[in-house]
Amino acid sequence: METTLASTHRTIGILLIISGFALFIPYSILSVTFEYPMILRQDVGIILSKFHAGGNALICTWWAFAMVGLPLLPAYVLIGQLLEKQVPYVRWATNIGVISLIVQMLGLLRWTFVVPVLAQNYLTGNDMTKEAAKTAFQVIHQYGGVVLGEHVGQLFTIIWTVMICLALERLRIMPKWLTRFGFVASAIYLLAQTELFATVMPAMPVVDMAGFIGSTLWLIWLIVLGVKFLQRGRKSK
Repeated sequence: METTLASTHRTIGILLIISGFALFIPYSILSVTFEYPMILRQDVGIILSKFHAGGNALICTWWAFAMVGLPLLPAYVLIGQLLEKQVPYVRWATNIGVISLIVQMLGLLRWTFVVPVLAQNYLTGNDMTKEAAKTAFQVIHQYGGVVLGEHVGQLFTIIWTVMICLALERLRIMPKWLTRFGFVASAIYLLAQTELFATVMPAMPVVDMAGFIGSTLWLIWLIVLGVKFLQRGRKSK
């Protein structure tokens, strides 16, 4: 039993650490090569032109960004199985976490399989085709990006984080400072939702940089949590 528990802790730790660092890589590449996420504040024509100029390398980077979060799926499930017997609501947290990962992945994949077609149509089409491509981009971005990826995906990620931190704090299996760090990261990340509502309610006050700061702190929290699980696994041998 002890060996199985130690193995579970180590597996969770490895998966969290790999995912946390892996997510940084394509995000950093997109920041440099595509000026993401600031590019999204530009005119649609500029976005499509710059995307088309990025070619296959940019398409593959977006695909990688969508895929590197997959190791989090088994990590979320294993954390749930580890905690749910002592804290029953963790089962709900696991479902919420899995949904968050899936919808974010689906939202990101629009850059791999939808936006390239729109960018091609915009660059090679006539005026009517260009306008149609711009309109289609706005629709798919608002739904696939804002609704799925950023609203549902990020909101569910925040809910999962808070629920898991509450469970970890209740069971006292992680340092209190780490769970508090998770709460702070979640609170800042939540403020990024103001920018999403501002896309349909322009008067909505926007908290600039909340998304970047919140997501960065969340990734740091995820990696540190992975390190702590790895350490617990080694101590349980």
